[in-house]
Amino acid sequence: MVKRVFVDGREGTTGLQIDERLHGRTDIELIYIDPEKRKDVSERRKLINEADIVFLCLPDDAARESVSLVENSRTRVIDASTAHRTNDAWAYGFPELSHAHREKIMNSSRVAVPGCYATGFNALMFPLINEGIVPRDYPLTCHAVSGYSGGGKKRIAEYAANPMDESLKSPRFYALALQHKHIPEMQKVSGLSQAPLFTPIIGAYYKGMTVAIPLYTRLLPGKSSGASIADFLESWYKGQRFIKVFPFNSEGGIEDGFLSATGCNDTNILEIYVCGNDDHILLTARLDNLGKGASGAAVQCMNIMLGLDEFIGLEWY
Repeated sequence: MVKRVFVDGREGTTGLQIDERLHGRTDIELIYIDPEKRKDVSERRKLINEADIVFLCLPDDAARESVSLVENSRTRVIDASTAHRTNDAWAYGFPELSHAHREKIMNSSRVAVPGCYATGFNALMFPLINEGIVPRDYPLTCHAVSGYSGGGKKRIAEYAANPMDESLKSPRFYALALQHKHIPEMQKVSGLSQAPLFTPIIGAYYKGMTVAIPLYTRLLPGKSSGASIADFLESWYKGQRFIKVFPFNSEGGIEDGFLSATGCNDTNILEIYVCGNDDHILLTARLDNLGKGASGAAVQCMNIMLGLDEFIGLEWY
């Protein structure tokens, strides 16, 4: 049976990417709003309630408004905003984290797509904290680099309009008050007892992301090493087609001595690397911030909710 799908906020970066991933699918009928009515509440209400699946690609307040417009028990909502990611009534849309996460997504009518940075962070930390390999009170720091597309239309326009600006060519730290909007879900989902110290950086390239977490082996219980952690994560994610864990690397680099942020671009893949030495371990997740970090994850969740192979529509991403 063909399912009707409405993307509320299709004009944004994530909305356009979701539309692209669904375009041409014979099991999906995309329904569109008249561009002149995209802010018309009554028209949005009509289309939301006609749809089997609604993707929300909106600012937080607008996403909450859209949810309030649902007037039936049939329409299922997948929210790509920050609005519902720490709400226990919503499924957290990262099915690979555990069987419980996948089951909740499958059976829920409300799913919150993880943030891009939080996707990398929780891919690394949820299993390790869940199994006690990293203590819940560990003083975690996290450094992440992302392409400028993560900043949405405004940031994309800024870089497009000023390609020769030296200040934009340089990687730029931001969220310097250390209160980035992804931190609450990073802490809650991972199971940390305190918020991590998170420092994001925007780079002068369109998309691609690395999320890195350093660990001191002396602060870990037991005798955990880089090799044992890599083996554990490989076992945890065994059989997950969109997550690849690489063996421990003690040589100091992956690609000719470097690890770029763009190696997973145009895929729905998240790669995990464990590097370091006897004293220090560096965990790194690499992903496309517009793929597994946004629209790819949203489409994957939709497939699971509809009882389909989660790979459908993502084969070439």
